[in-house]
Amino acid sequence: MALKATVFRAQVQISDMDRHYYESHALTIARHPSETDERMMVRLLAFCLYADPRLTFTKGVSADDEPDLWQHSLTGEIERWIELGHPDERRIRQACGRAREVIVINYGGRAADLWWEQNGESLRRQRNLRVWSIAAPEVRALAALAERSMGLNCTIDGGQVWIGTDQVTVAVTPSDRLA
Repeated sequence: MALKATVFRAQVQISDMDRHYYESHALTIARHPSETDERMMVRLLAFCLYADPRLTFTKGVSADDEPDLWQHSLTGEIERWIELGHPDERRIRQACGRAREVIVINYGGRAADLWWEQNGESLRRQRNLRVWSIAAPEVRALAALAERSMGLNCTIDGGQVWIGTDQVTVAVTPSDRLA
């Protein structure tokens, strides 16, 4: 018998001073049985970083032809394609051909560094690609926030991200691999 996804609900108040975006989002996140709390919370962080009414979670690890999040224009074109982890370099190149903007949020400590060493040179050629790296301790701290029902506040200012509850806040500093 196949395992079903676990449903998480998050009420997220986003204050993005960098983009002047201030909204509250009621999110439903289906965590695939093979997905960790770390990966799920990085997906939530990705949503906060690029929040928009048209940004949506996809089937993620369940679908080979979709990213983890994407945003479509009103005409159906892919405006933003967001991948997490260590995606295949060929997949990223194809995404760059399909979407106006492609973002990879790379995490996982040493594995993330190795992925970048192997793929960085060829990925630098993609003009519409952005690659962010999140440090392993920050990802672990994010995972500690995971609950089936979450009320989170996210503040973004000067490239710094603070996400948390009323009791605990996690600071995340995404670093730009292409800078």
